[in-house]
Amino acid sequence: MPDPHGLDGEETGRYLRPYAITGGRTRHSQHAFTLITLVVARSARDTPSGLEPEADRILELCRDRAMAVAEIAALLDLPVSVVKVLCGDLLDASLILVQSPPGQDSRPSVELIERVMDGIRQL
Repeated sequence: MPDPHGLDGEETGRYLRPYAITGGRTRHSQHAFTLITLVVARSARDTPSGLEPEADRILELCRDRAMAVAEIAALLDLPVSVVKVLCGDLLDASLILVQSPPGQDSRPSVELIERVMDGIRQL
């Protein structure tokens, strides 16, 4: 029987797989990741059993160096939203460390930048 949405089995699997990996979640309830949030595995030891294969792969990728969420998604050929959910789960399990980009609060004000530029011009 043909798919009423006009999708073949491969296309249907492409949409169902991310849903199954995350248990239907589209974002993590406790953690917000950006595309440039860096992720690194906490240790080089064996990973605990019971992890999704994709979560295990994230740990493998991030063992030797920190990787951005967008880079992980590209290497695993997964939607970024799925990687964010999986990283949230790994963070809850204390299996990864993350470094988020600086927030708006930590950026210098325009006034400060202008004062620095004025000081440089006077040199």
